[in-house]
Order: sequence, then C-alpha cells, then structure tokens
Amino acid sequence: MPEPRPRPVVVDTTASPHASLRPLPLDAVTIADSFWAPRRRVNREVSLPTQFRLLKETGRLANFRRAAGRDDSPFQGRYFNDSDVYKWVEAAAWALAEEPDPALAAQVVAVVAEIATAQRADGYLNSYFAGERADLRWTDLDLHELYCAGHLFQAAVALHRATGATDLLEIATRFADHIVETFGPDRQAERPWADGHPEVEMALVELFRETGERRYLDQASLFLDARGHGKLGRPYDRHSPEYHQDHRPFRAAEALVGHAVRALYLAGGAADLAAETDDAPLRAALDRLWEHTVAKKTYISGGLGARYEGEAFGDDYELPNERAYTETCAAIASVMWNWRLLQLDGDARYADALETVLYNGVLPGVSLEGDTYFYQNPLADQGGHRRQPWFGTACCPPNIARLLASLPGYVASHDEDGAWLHLFAQGSVRFPHASGTVRLGLRTDYPWDGEVAIVVEEGDGDFAVRLRIPGWCREGATLAVNDESAANVQPGAYAELRRRWRPGDRVHLSLPMPVRRLVAHPHVAENVGRVALLRGPLLFCVEAADNPGLDFRDLVLPDAAELRPEVRPDLLGGVVVLLGEGRMTPPVAGWAGAAYLPAEVAEPDPVGTTPTPITAIPYAVWANREAGPMAVWLRRA
Repeated sequence: MPEPRPRPVVVDTTASPHASLRPLPLDAVTIADSFWAPRRRVNREVSLPTQFRLLKETGRLANFRRAAGRDDSPFQGRYFNDSDVYKWVEAAAWALAEEPDPALAAQVVAVVAEIATAQRADGYLNSYFAGERADLRWTDLDLHELYCAGHLFQAAVALHRATGATDLLEIATRFADHIVETFGPDRQAERPWADGHPEVEMALVELFRETGERRYLDQASLFLDARGHGKLGRPYDRHSPEYHQDHRPFRAAEALVGHAVRALYLAGGAADLAAETDDAPLRAALDRLWEHTVAKKTYISGGLGARYEGEAFGDDYELPNERAYTETCAAIASVMWNWRLLQLDGDARYADALETVLYNGVLPGVSLEGDTYFYQNPLADQGGHRRQPWFGTACCPPNIARLLASLPGYVASHDEDGAWLHLFAQGSVRFPHASGTVRLGLRTDYPWDGEVAIVVEEGDGDFAVRLRIPGWCREGATLAVNDESAANVQPGAYAELRRRWRPGDRVHLSLPMPVRRLVAHPHVAENVGRVALLRGPLLFCVEAADNPGLDFRDLVLPDAAELRPEVRPDLLGGVVVLLGEGRMTPPVAGWAGAAYLPAEVAEPDPVGTTPTPITAIPYAVWANREAGPMAVWLRRA
C-alpha cells in the first residue's frame, strides 16, 4: 500500500443521474467554528487513537491474523467484529483527507495489511468464518457476513478518495466480485437471499460509483428486491420477519418496522438506488416511509427506535422517555438516509430532519472528552445511565468517529446552477461552476446565534446560492445581499439568490432564536401535559448538576414562565443555557405509603406553589459531569 499523499485531495464523485444535487468532495468544505471544530479535533486526537488501541486490546485485529493462519488464539468477540475495524479505517481515511497525520497514516497502512492477509483466494473475507468455521460461510445470512462486507466497501472507497491508495479498494472489489458470483442473477434460483442486517446495499452502490462496475449496482438492487419473500437464508427462530424487514417487499412497505438500524440502513440503500435508477415506485415508497417515520416514530431529539427488545421501532407514537432505546447508530443512520433523500430533490424538510438528529440524536452519543460513548440515548434518567469507553457490541463508537470525520461533506451540495448550503458552520465552501471555481466564506456562531454572513471570496459569474431557511425559524428570518433585502424567505425551504456575483459580495442571513416550547401528539401518552424546550436547532434538558436538590418529577414549568438564554463560555466547552423560574408541587401527605388514592381525595392537577430557579442545558452535552437525574419533558401548569 503506498504511503498517503502528503496533502491528500478527495476526488469528486460521479453525479447520480436521478439526483438533483451533487455532493461536494470533502476537501471542498472547511469547518473552523467554535462548535464543530473542537468536537472534530477531539475526534481526531482522542477518539481515533483510543479506538485503535481498543481494536487491538479486544482482539479485533488479532482476528484477522488468526484468519490468515498467523495466530492460533481463538476468535475474540462477536461474529461481526470485523465491521468495527472497517468503520475505524473509514473514519481515519476521512481524517487524513483533511490533514496529514503520519502516525494515523501508519496505523491505517498496518491495519490494511492485516486485512489483506485474511482474504481467501476466491475473494471471500470474514475473520469469523475462517479455520474451523470456514465451511459455514454463507449458510446463515443473519450472521452479518454481508454487513461486514458493506463496511469494508465503504472504508475502501473512503481511503481511495482520501489518499489515492488502491490496496483496500482492490481487496473490496475482489470480495464484491465474489458476492456477485455467489448471489448474482445467475444464482437467484439457488440463493434468492438478502442479508439479515442491511448495509451492503449502500456500500455496493458506493462501490459502483467509485469503480463504474454496473454489476455492483445490480447486486444492490437484487438484495433490496429479495426482501418480503421470506428468503433471508436462515430460519426465523431468532426473530420475526418484521425484525429483518422481510415481512413485505420494500416498495410495498407502509412503515419502517423491526430493528431500527437495519431498517434505516436499508432505506438509505434504497435511496441510493433511487438516485441511480429511474424507479418511480421505489421513490414513492421512500416518501411514504419517511413521512410516516417523521410523523409517528421519531423522538423530539430526532432519535429513532423505542424498544430495548429487538432494538426496534415501537408502535405509532410509542415514544417512552426513560426507556427510550434510540441507539446512537440509528441516529447516524437517520443522518445518512436524510442526506440521500436531500440529494434526490433538494427538499429542505430532509435537511431540517438531518440537522435535528445530528445535533440532538448523534452528539449525545459521545462525551466532550471523546473517549466514552452512549449506545442508548434516553430522554429522561435517574442518574444511572452513563457513557462507556467501549462495548461488546461496539458499533456506535467507530460509527460516531466516521460521521464526525466526514461532517464537512454534509454542509453543502452543488448543481449546475450553483451551491446549496444545508448546514451553517464557520468556514468555507468551494464548488465548481461554468464560470470557474467559486469559494464562499461563512462567518457565524451557529447554533448559539442565528446570524450568518456569507462572502464571495473567489469567483465571478452568474450562479445561484441557495440557503436553507430552517423550519424551526417560523417567523422573522431576513436575508440581504450587499445590504439590500431579499424577499424570498420562507421557513422550511431554500431561499434562492441568483445574480452576477463578484468577489466581495456579501450575504447576510438572520435567523431569530427565541426559546420554543413544543408539546407532543396526544397519543404520546407519557408526554401528555408536558413541554420540551428548544432554541434554534438545539433541544434542551434539565440536569441535576445545574438544579441541585430538585426532583424533576415535581417540577412544573408554567407556560407564562420567562426563559432567557445566557452564554456560559466556561460551562461544558462553552454553551448557551436557558434560565427561568419553575414551581415545585407541594408534597401531599395522603400519598405517604400509597401508590393510589381515591379520585375525590387526590388533587386532580396540583399546581406548583414554590418558586424555584431552573437552568436548562443543551441535551447534546448532558452526562458530562457528575451523575444525576435528567429530564427533557417537563410538566406544564
């Protein structure tokens, strides 16, 4: 494997023929703000090194040596442990795309060498199905062989785009060829199967985009279409067809069901296929599934997956707080799905959903120090849920690492007309245009402040700049170009600015950020009579560290209570908090020793009488101090 180039350049991807927007290469966007840049620096300097150490300590790298016959120790860990290595390689590749790091590059070289030695002569690669289990490969597709393959393909594409290195890409294409030979059109009568854990669908489409090999795209389509016929290639004694998204064909599905991460990865693969093929029924299914999911199965944080049992979606409006599963990987999968849908037609509702889950569903999954993680992300806690440095099933830590490393790629897109700005972060965006390269400088303190300034730093010509006006900004947003007001400002849409641009031209977008109170649908039983607090894209919560001695179950927040934002630069890395006055309900003597009372005795809706100051912090940074209760939803008076 050649050494990565000193200053790697990310190659652009081929435009998908049925997508309106085109992603920008990672090196076309810089993030240099006070919010994301520190998180991403910690990801590079802490998360990636500690995860590499844990990959070694937990035997995940030794498993490849064992598969190659160079280590006689037993296989260590879960049968899908290879995938954690591949996700780490992908994260490292995106980090190398931005900044050279000889130590990280050397680790990647060493890991790829380990992977290479474990590949079989026919292209097959999975360290679990080696040695005494070699004869069992492809006999039970619920054991994540294709899932691991998918993460290998994504890592290989990332490393090729980031550094130009081809070794891992060659390994990936050999394995992909083996998969096509095993499950392709000529083998459908014998093996009309799909994977138990979707992931390979997205990866095969990406491998097609990188190599131009149509058979990879066709194989992704075959895997998607194999669902709904009860032919996953293993007995159903572990889980139901719904758990595996095999209860009906994808194009006929009315709702995402079963294991949340699997369902969302499958939907992401379907969106990739829709971008590459003219498939109207597939696109209709994606729209139907998205609308149902957002309306009836999504937490206010953007989190998905209500049940510990099966890591699954619950019924419609089944959104418990303290028992919320809301796996970090499900939030990341939601980012990926919404991003793919956004590229299809530039509909701002997907960018709004992406922003919500990115800030409030993904970020709580990693500590500010970057070395501990949440698997589940509840919206209420009594103080017992704390982040861990690693897990036996360690899918979440390297998944967070690869998302944070690739974050610049989510900021903007382009088309033949110009640029689309989806997320706001200080830095710059560079995009190609017929008139030449255009570079826009972004100045903002978002998400703490809603003022966004954009300056044309390079480029002269007629093109469009489209800025998302977030759906949460319901009124008061203003837009000006060179101090002249623009009128086309609608929340939940992109404002289009089309003109002859010259260096020095300035755009100013102002997004007012009042504190917002949201209530839940009446069918979300646990939150009837409760309210949640938001400001800008951020969800807030109350935590014991800021509100000592308060039992949040007795805290009432009157609708008329004023809440004011205050900047706290020395708290939790620098945050905005919400300050206000709540009321505590008085203790009722009759409840002592009783869980139930006659209705005529119990006060039907006790109103808090004791004033108490309260402080709310962004949910994204909770559990970074001493353990204690936390709540997102508060009682209303």
